[in-house]
Amino acid sequence: MFVAGARPNFPKLKPVLDAFEARGCPTTFVHTGQHYDPALSEVFLDELGIRRPDRLLKVGSGKHGEQTARLMASFEPVVEELRPDVIVVAGDVNSTVACALVGAKLGCLIAHVEAGLRSRDWAMPEEVNRVVTDRLSDYLLAPSPDAVTNLEAEGYREDQIHLVGNVMIDTLKTNLDRAATRLPGLLQQFDLDKYGLVTLHRPSNVDDRERLASLIDALGTVSLNLPLLLPVHPRTKRTLAELGADLPPTLRLIEPQGYLDFIALQSGARLVMTDSGGIQEETTALGVPCLTLRESTERPITITEGTNELVGVEPSRIIESALRVLRDGVEPQCPALWDGKASERIADVIIEGGPARSRKRPTDL
Repeated sequence: MFVAGARPNFPKLKPVLDAFEARGCPTTFVHTGQHYDPALSEVFLDELGIRRPDRLLKVGSGKHGEQTARLMASFEPVVEELRPDVIVVAGDVNSTVACALVGAKLGCLIAHVEAGLRSRDWAMPEEVNRVVTDRLSDYLLAPSPDAVTNLEAEGYREDQIHLVGNVMIDTLKTNLDRAATRLPGLLQQFDLDKYGLVTLHRPSNVDDRERLASLIDALGTVSLNLPLLLPVHPRTKRTLAELGADLPPTLRLIEPQGYLDFIALQSGARLVMTDSGGIQEETTALGVPCLTLRESTERPITITEGTNELVGVEPSRIIESALRVLRDGVEPQCPALWDGKASERIADVIIEGGPARSRKRPTDL
């Protein structure tokens, strides 16, 4: 059983689901409906060619406790009815931890795609979700060596940990040629030649009016040197409306983009500034400079072996870093096993791992 429900999950789901189906393994796709806006959900299913979900839970948004409770209450009857051998969850959203917890309590094996990533910032809800999901999981499917090191340091058994690579890059490589054909039309649409790309959606950045205002001021200054496109996440849009900020014409707010258009815009950008985890990975694979507007990252390999730099949220540092990168560029690198075959390794690990009823769980040892 494959669980997804938020925008970051869908590019992680598609290649793994395909790999299992190519091996003749029966699969069920459960869409929790955590992201229900068409721009954050339906367009990803359509563009990535993901089949319609077998179950759509329509959980919707809400506070963390409220949403997690609804997810668990909606998912439990599905698991009781279908009794899957393995539940595959990905990433660090509320759907991930809620469905892993339900599955573990009902005796299913749990496989966590992107296991072992750590920011060590407990103010991030995603960090809590990552740590709890790993503790519940039987298969810890790590995207990079630093994730393996984290899991080993936390005491997980060697037979649980599998270095498989990054499934986001599987999807990126599969769709990059299609995305590239869209870039000329997008440049014409936005009447741009050279540009930078920005995303902001973390609650710590966009729910705090003062923080968001200072970030917008910094981005406005950078945009005077390079026009910036900012696809506006719904929660960012709400806070910006409350602020009533005047934006320079060189900082342009645009609608959320589909997967292919956003990959196209990333690939053509001179600079990407973001608080997203997945974008740190995609820009590394694309060789595009990235500045992460956070104080910590759970993807440090994108700094040591990629194109990413962690610059925090202080406006002066953001501006200085952006101007330096625009002047000097970066040296592209891409980590090992980010080769487009992570999903095949994941399928092999799980299918060869034995049925749920005979595999020892951590509490049995």
